[in-house]
Amino acid sequence: MSVTAPLPEPRTGAAAAAEPEPVPAVGTRHRRLHALDGLRLLAALMVALYHFGGRNGDVSKAWGASPRELFPDAAPWFAYGPLGVQFFFVISGFVISMSAWGRPLRSFLASRVARLYPAYWVALLLVTAVFALPAVAWKTVSPTDFLTNLTMLQQPVGAERVLGVCWTLWAEMRFYVLFALFVILPGGGRRRTLVFCAVWTVAAVIADASKSELLDLVLMPEYAPFFIGGMGLYLVYRDRRDVLGWGVAVLGWALGQHYAVAGLWHAPNPKFFSYREPTVIIAVVTVGFLLIALVAVGVFDRMNWGWLTVAGALTYPFYLVHEHLGWVVIHTLHRRLDVPPVASFAAALALMLVLAWLIHRLVERPLTPWLRRALERKVS
Repeated sequence: MSVTAPLPEPRTGAAAAAEPEPVPAVGTRHRRLHALDGLRLLAALMVALYHFGGRNGDVSKAWGASPRELFPDAAPWFAYGPLGVQFFFVISGFVISMSAWGRPLRSFLASRVARLYPAYWVALLLVTAVFALPAVAWKTVSPTDFLTNLTMLQQPVGAERVLGVCWTLWAEMRFYVLFALFVILPGGGRRRTLVFCAVWTVAAVIADASKSELLDLVLMPEYAPFFIGGMGLYLVYRDRRDVLGWGVAVLGWALGQHYAVAGLWHAPNPKFFSYREPTVIIAVVTVGFLLIALVAVGVFDRMNWGWLTVAGALTYPFYLVHEHLGWVVIHTLHRRLDVPPVASFAAALALMLVLAWLIHRLVERPLTPWLRRALERKVS
């Protein structure tokens, strides 16, 4: 999603789905933002629609035909699903700012590791085990690449990925490191957050203009505006009259829509799966920012429905497992059992949500608190 390095089509997903329940900040409203839980799942479903029906490649192998042929009316809209990634990154900027506010560095690092890794390791094992079955059309990665994937650093070291969506985890990790070094470590607070947003914005633009691979790797110019915009909206959440917070959010939106269009738009060409209208890309990015802004100013305060909490809990494991295992479900139902495309599509989504619930209940709920406490003790 950069002018210099457009986002490859297959790389979609979001790790903001993995955010924990925010720790209330001193002097602001004390409650869980249930609307954010719902927005996380909405972003994950956008990505899933893209992976199941908005592109070619392995998903065409699962269907036995291009999704454009099976869903001629819906597929062009599913092709906008990658924008769920940008939505995730805005949410991540908001929630990381909230969850880290007033916390020591060791607590922040322990919470990130404990929240991300248990479900991720289980997803790696599940996908690798299923892909190893003789009846499955996809192959596992090599043993050395699998072990490298356990670190979540497979992308920078060049190992083959088990989970296609894990590239967003690498983007999230870089955001966490930058946030920890330049906001939490110096003491945190509004002033540090504003300085960090300003410096990162300018540095990211310079990195893009310089065509430096190293600067691009560290500063992520194509993703930075979304994280930064989310941080600005968190400052608005703390104080709706924060003019600088609003300014940071608007700046993130203005630069973010540019990178979204640059990464996802192409001139009309029949060789491409579908043609994305730049105005629709801008509109989707705008709606994403707007929805989180409405959360920030309290419009959704009454949305405290219990199912939204469940939706938020399911989002991260669903995001991890839905792509590859969803393809296996589609292949089995549609190709082998001759289930109609729409029913196969719906069943794949439903089964991945059920699997996500099992991972949450059996893995995340028992392991995440234990691992967080253990890490905090060790670091302390």
